Amino acid sequence: MFFTLLAGFFEPLITGGSGDGVIGGVVVLFVGLIGGILLYKYTTSENRRILYFIGGFSLIAISLALIFQITGRV
Repeated sequence: MFFTLLAGFFEPLITGGSGDGVIGGVVVLFVGLIGGILLYKYTTSENRRILYFIGGFSLIAISLALIFQITGRV
């Protein structure tokens, strides 16, 4: 994640473009990462399993929807 943030920070400076797409991309990565962490907690947890399961897949679905929105396919 660190190198993604670092590359995203320097890309607009090097190319002279705006950083709007970079911010959206980093948000998508963080939402997907949190969803993956919740799914991992679902497999290792004894209690609140259904909450982790629903939360994890919901965040991954939100991340996918944001990807489609950023690319202009929706």
